[in-house]
Amino acid sequence: MENIYHITTSKEWEVAKKDGFYVASSLPIEGFIHCSKAEQVDGVLDRYYKGVIGLVKLVIDTAKLNHKLVYELAPSINQEFPHIYGSINIDAVIDVVVLN
Repeated sequence: MENIYHITTSKEWEVAKKDGFYVASSLPIEGFIHCSKAEQVDGVLDRYYKGVIGLVKLVIDTAKLNHKLVYELAPSINQEFPHIYGSINIDAVIDVVVLN
């Protein structure tokens, strides 16, 4: 079992629990949901979520995902990040960590 992580708001997570799946705003625009490996989470928080309140970290079991997972290079920082090409099924989220 490998875990990956996705940052979202507690409000968006509450909607996902009601819907039975999670869709990030990037999915219809870019075709995938941005995720991170454990060692990448702090950098993502620093680059994209500075000053944002009400955040949670979804802990995702990759073995439970219903959609394709692809690791792709982010050239701006020369690291591969996990991308989910579809919604995240709720049962793949094995923990939700409140960040602030």
